[in-house]
Order: sequence, then C-alpha cells, then structure tokens
Amino acid sequence: MEKRYLWIGLGVVAIVAILVVALSGGDDDETTETTVASGETTEAPSETTEAPSETTEAPSDTTEAPAEAFRVAVIAPSAQNDLAFTQSMVDAVNVVSGSVDMEIAITDGTFIVEDAASAIRDYADQGYDLVIAHGSQYGGSLVEIAPDFPDVSFAWGTAADTFGLPNVYAYEAASDEGGYVMGVLAAALSESDTVGVVGPVEVGDAKLYVDGFAAGVLGENPGADVKIVYTGSFSDVALASETAQAHATAGADVLTGSAQMVVGAVGVAAENGILWFGTQANQAQLAPEIVVASQVYHWEVVISQIVAQVQAGTLGGEVFVIDLANGGEVIEYNPGYEVPADVVAKADATIAGIIDGSISTGS
Repeated sequence: MEKRYLWIGLGVVAIVAILVVALSGGDDDETTETTVASGETTEAPSETTEAPSETTEAPSDTTEAPAEAFRVAVIAPSAQNDLAFTQSMVDAVNVVSGSVDMEIAITDGTFIVEDAASAIRDYADQGYDLVIAHGSQYGGSLVEIAPDFPDVSFAWGTAADTFGLPNVYAYEAASDEGGYVMGVLAAALSESDTVGVVGPVEVGDAKLYVDGFAAGVLGENPGADVKIVYTGSFSDVALASETAQAHATAGADVLTGSAQMVVGAVGVAAENGILWFGTQANQAQLAPEIVVASQVYHWEVVISQIVAQVQAGTLGGEVFVIDLANGGEVIEYNPGYEVPADVVAKADATIAGIIDGSISTGS
C-alpha cells in the first residue's frame, strides 16, 4: 500500500519552549515506496527449449488502472503538534491511513476563520474526497462552501449540526465523560481540597469537559472548592499562565484545562509542583513529573466510519460522537507518575458507571 503525505502549514505557531519536538518524524519523505527484492538464487535455464507456439495471444486491449488514493484534507486552528485539539485529529487521520490508501494534506494555524475558509474552498476545488474543518468556528463557512461542491464530502466539529446538507458530516466529543473521570482522580489526589480549572472559551467540548470535571470533583468530594476561570481564548498562552498562577496563589494543588493554550498553564503547574490533568491529547510529555493522566480523543473511531461511507457513496448527513463506550475517549495515565492503586480503582469504577448509565455526569 502506498501512502502519500502532503503537509501544508499556513501559520505554524511556535507556542512555548517547553513543547517537545514536533511529532512529524516521516514528513521529509513525501512518498514511500515498497519494493520486493529479487531472490538470492536464480533457477538455471533449462537445457531444452520448447518450440515457439504457432499461435500467439494478442495483448489485452485493456489494462487495469491503479486505484487512486483517498484524498483527505484537514484544516485546523492551531499547530498540528499542539498536544491538544488539532493534534488529536491529525493523529486520528494518520491512524486511519494505516488501513486505507490515503493522501493527506494538513493546513494548520488557521485560527482566522477567513483563512480557514479559503483553505476549505481550495481543497474542495482540487477535488479532495473529504475535507475536515476541525473547529466549531468553521460552521458558517461550510454553510456557504459545501453547496458549491456537491461531489465533495465535508466534516466538521466539534458540533452536532449538518445544516441539512447531504454532503456534510458533523462530529462531537462527549468530553464531559472523561472530564468527570479526571475530576474524580483530581479530588482523590488533592490534599488542599482546592482544584483550579483554566478554561478557554465557554463553548463546545471545552465547556463539556470543564462541567464534567467539576461534577467529578464534587461527586468524589462534595466539600472541595472548584475554581473555574475561562480566559476567553483558545490560544493565549500567556493568559493561561496568568490564570494558572492565580489558581496556585489561591491554594490549588491540582489543575486542568482545555485547548492549545494549556501549555502555559502546564508550565506554571510544573514550576509550583501542582498536579495536572489533560484532555484532547496525551500531555504527559509536557511535564512528566506532574501530569497524572489525560483524556485522549481517538477521532479515528468516527473518521474511519466517515471515510468508509464516503467511499460507499454517502457524502454526509450524519452526526458522530466519541465517548468512553465506543473507545473514542480513553483515559491514558502518565507512566512517569505513579497513581495509587486505590485511586485507579476509583477511576475504573467511574468509567464503568458512566458506560452502564449508573453514573451521570450532569451534562
């Protein structure tokens, strides 16, 4: 199987010096070809040869054309190695490419909606099979663009609206579920009973996560003080740092937050020895000494279904959700931080309860 990767950056954002090396190890090779080497031994020619046949078969008039790769484009607001929202989708598309012959194009750093709209339209004009607008702010653009390209499939999220368009899929995350589990863990590990949340903008999966986290903390410890501050930005690293520092000053010994700006908050947590719980992507490498666990989005659970449906001729009209039950959300512990066995048991029981419906996140 041949895979061709095309990485396009419209504005890669250099976030903070603590970010680790970008997860793009194979990007230098745009095309990978696999060839089968000839055997080490060859068979000697026969001493006798057959007379040529009096009749020869005419060459076939038709040859089978090689199958074209499925072309996917991802447009996202932040860097593709942000260890948060954008990376969760880039990782997912790469996972799906392991089983589907796929050409992938990434346009990241398109926080400005007009820039994203231009990229979305350009990919559609090039005839990409699936254009993923990975950002809830891109919905208005899809309403205008998708009808102009009825043979192109579009997907966007996190959202639950296809706008009634037959070539638009939507996807969302039940992030309150993993958030609730993170909250139970946070309450169990907090010694000060004060927990801080660095929220971005109070919408979408970010708000769901924050609400679920707070509910989990209070479900485990009704007397805990959960301090929630929304910065009003997905990308302002400095503001996230300031907010985290305010929580530290107020006595919080556990922090969490959402979106790409959290690298600033994680830095403050590391400086103050405050535990951190992540979401969207695995954030353990940001600060292995204080990151306890992360709720990790595995969008491949729904992207694989969308790709299969597009290949079968269905271009849109359905909403997909990732959650704990379907494996689209997974609690991943940091191996560098030893979580007590009884606390892990609490988290496992919480996951089971959310899946079977015996525990409600309140969302």
